[in-house]
Amino acid sequence: MMLSDTRNWLLALPRPQKIMVMLAADALVLPLCLIAAYYVRLGDSTLLNDYGIGAPIIIALATIPVFHVCGLYRNVVRFVDMHLLYSTGVGLAVLAGSVYALSYIVNDPLPPRSSLFIYWFIAFAYVVLTRFGARHLLRARQADAGRIPRVAIYGAGESGVQLAHAMRSSQTYTPLCFVDDDPQLRNQHVAGLRVISLDTLRNTAGLLGVDEIVLAVPSASPAARHRIYNALTTLGLPVKTLPTLAELANRKVSDVTVRDIDVADLLGRAQVPPRKDLFAKCVTGKTVLVTGAGGSIGSELSRQVVSQLPAKLILLDHSEYSLYAIERELRERAPDVQITAVLASVCDAKGLDALLRRETIQTIYHAAAYKHVPLVEANAAEGVQNNVVGVWNVGLVAARYRVETCVLVSTDKAVRPTNVMGASKRVGELIFQALAKRAHGSTVFSMVRFGNVLDSSGSVVPLFRQQIRRGGPITLTHPEVVRYFMLIPEAAQLVMQAGAMGRNGEVYVLDMGAPVRIIDLARTLIKLSGLSERTAAQPDGDIEIQVTGLRPGEKLYEELLIGGKVEASAHPRIMASQEHMIELERLEPMLAHLLAACKAGDGLEVRKALQSVVTEYAPYSVLPDRNALPRREADAVSEQVPLVSSPPSAVSPMVTPVPAIEKSQVPVGRAA
Repeated sequence: MMLSDTRNWLLALPRPQKIMVMLAADALVLPLCLIAAYYVRLGDSTLLNDYGIGAPIIIALATIPVFHVCGLYRNVVRFVDMHLLYSTGVGLAVLAGSVYALSYIVNDPLPPRSSLFIYWFIAFAYVVLTRFGARHLLRARQADAGRIPRVAIYGAGESGVQLAHAMRSSQTYTPLCFVDDDPQLRNQHVAGLRVISLDTLRNTAGLLGVDEIVLAVPSASPAARHRIYNALTTLGLPVKTLPTLAELANRKVSDVTVRDIDVADLLGRAQVPPRKDLFAKCVTGKTVLVTGAGGSIGSELSRQVVSQLPAKLILLDHSEYSLYAIERELRERAPDVQITAVLASVCDAKGLDALLRRETIQTIYHAAAYKHVPLVEANAAEGVQNNVVGVWNVGLVAARYRVETCVLVSTDKAVRPTNVMGASKRVGELIFQALAKRAHGSTVFSMVRFGNVLDSSGSVVPLFRQQIRRGGPITLTHPEVVRYFMLIPEAAQLVMQAGAMGRNGEVYVLDMGAPVRIIDLARTLIKLSGLSERTAAQPDGDIEIQVTGLRPGEKLYEELLIGGKVEASAHPRIMASQEHMIELERLEPMLAHLLAACKAGDGLEVRKALQSVVTEYAPYSVLPDRNALPRREADAVSEQVPLVSSPPSAVSPMVTPVPAIEKSQVPVGRAA
């Protein structure tokens, strides 16, 4: 209680009074330090009798200004560090040498040189003990402030040592030990903490009282980090991590940089870096339009675009709040870039035409679309109208006003689609392919196809996290569902590079590595949260995984290629595919029939019309051969499920359907 009262009293003092307390303590103790040095030198009071009490007082009065110059009184005691103590030690040494030199010059009786050295040692020990003791006292938490998490740091390297020091300097974590599998470090002490192996931690975590594990190996490759995560999940403790070296490039390691494991860390592959020449080619110094700019992909596209200094960036979205949020963010991020926000729908053909007539746009990234599979499946007419009419309108004005590059953001669900959303995206690809052939090179139309985007709106990752926070259960449609994953920045960078590489009508796909089983992803998230899965064999587990069954139109696995000719592109991790297409003359009446079914709101007719355009569209689940699951182009074993017609949905009055599409509506030249 006495210590607690003293700490509270010191913390409550104004800063000038705290300095006065330190000055008074030093003025009292420093003369005693020299007296102690005399006694240590001769073992009696002979030196004190010879020089008297005046010498210790003079030395003390000379030492206090030295402390001031070294910054000892300017620094907050709670944040005293080794740099400050080093400067104080040097200052004391200079003082002792100066006193001896001055005594020699004025021919005063010389004190033994060793007594001044002993004074330096005692005075410096006094500074260290008092300042670090006060720091420890002032940083001590109140008894009722709650228990500080006790952590084991995986990685006894430079980053781990910095992190241990940062944790000791804060009230956020208490470091207990290092975990490192380097046999040369085992059972050694680094930064005052013992280094143990992972096996030792596994056997003694409970005895040590470890609450969390922090991974401090920012230089490890994604594959190595993935291997370490898998090993750490067996401990049943929450796992956090330091950012990678790229993320730490402009900041030091601290306890604040410790973050939860990002699911991106679990992919086990490095991000695909952009080629700088391709990345900037269609953006720098140009006027760029991003449709769907408020969505997950559109907003990241906009961030990447402003990083390459366009002459002007036009953001288009029909969601007022989403548009407001991304415009505000980008204005703060890139105040020198001219940004225009347009609240509109890509289904408004007249509005798009007026925009391109008003602005000389050179690059379009079309990311506006409905993408949530179950919602589009249940609202087929509205989903197809938005996704197909939007692509048609954007492609039409791009050709009409000779936009240099027009890129469509597509999805792996467009490959042999089993749902309305995927089929509508494939129709969009067919439209761009047909327009590419008609444009005769005046506008380069290209498409970018990729898999699931981690942490995008509607993805499984935020859903699983939310379900874990609620205590479960985690809902999964099928235990054998596998997906390809990529990061949002990767997706945006791929779109921009594809536009730069575009040779009219090509589809670009990313080498996305191995597919991920969704149930494995769910189990990993449970383990990294320090919880266990509840099963029949383990009824006392924390989180249950419930299988709810495949939703209408959902596949067990996705593909990236329809089967066309695949070629290497200018980027080593991006493939280019020339896939089958439909001539615009044949496509136009098919689109007219499709959009008429959408206007009528007949879900069954919409699906039939989709099948007439996308012949590979099969509105039933596709169950793959389990033995072929790891293969990217696995042969499917189809199992038909009754076609579920969506209920009629009202067509939004803001959407202007395209009725009969005339060939004359696709002019190649710029309007006057």
